[in-house]
Amino acid sequence: MPPTISITGAGRVGQTFAKRLRKLGWRIGAVVTRSRGSARAAVRAIGAGTPHAALTPEVLDADVILLSVPDDVLENVAQKLAKIGGAVFPSLGFLKTFRGKIVLHTSGALDHRVLAPLARHGAATGSMHPMQTFSGRGAPRLDGVIFSIEGAPPARRAAQKIAHALGGTPVIIHASDKPAYHASGTSVAGHALALVESAIQTLMEIGFTRPRANQALLPLIRQMLDNYESLGPHGAWTGPLSRGDYATISKHVKALLRFPREFRDAYAALALLSARVLSKQPSAARRKLVGTLRTRRKSSH
Repeated sequence: MPPTISITGAGRVGQTFAKRLRKLGWRIGAVVTRSRGSARAAVRAIGAGTPHAALTPEVLDADVILLSVPDDVLENVAQKLAKIGGAVFPSLGFLKTFRGKIVLHTSGALDHRVLAPLARHGAATGSMHPMQTFSGRGAPRLDGVIFSIEGAPPARRAAQKIAHALGGTPVIIHASDKPAYHASGTSVAGHALALVESAIQTLMEIGFTRPRANQALLPLIRQMLDNYESLGPHGAWTGPLSRGDYATISKHVKALLRFPREFRDAYAALALLSARVLSKQPSAARRKLVGTLRTRRKSSH
């Protein structure tokens, strides 16, 4: 028999996983969301499954139980599931148990220890997180995407199997390293977005329309990423700091005085970060940069 997976928290991540696994022959069991309507919509999107508006014993009928819920409710969901796993259901005629079950969650920052109540009931617990953004309207590409995986050995093996089935590349990490792993992804997908938007707003402040600002900066971003991929970080690095042109950096900081303070603070912080991670002589570059930024700060008062 093909394996069965139940989905609790069938949002974009849960639906994407379930839909692709269904096409690969997996059976879809319970699909749990916060309301009957959203559960039915999730089942329609997946193409299989039984909708539920709350956690039910049917969740435990699967070989793999996937929890794709927000981080702030994951511990509570685990506790509720543990109570279900330790209860007798007369109408079903037997005790629902987690023994032999695999329970995985998809949080990027939390590790398998948040599922401790389920592990105490015999489940093999773990986490699997794709380094991919799911904020778009359609399902994102997972081919070649890195999946961080950690947890008990049976859970890791199951997660590796699922990651491979989805076209991803599983990488085993330590549980304690999950926050650092997630911070790296957030820096790229979250904070870098704020950086791009601040650059767009800077151009709009000097007269660009948003479409023209996008036209100016998006090709630059794409070329930078292409260069990074083909040349590496040092070969792709351009701009005044890479050339040691501190006079231009001073002009940049002066120009940003007309913008909210966060704009120039971010520019200064990113310049210092660039000196640290990209310069061949980071200490010297940092000293000169700090002097430049200090001089500009004094002259602005």
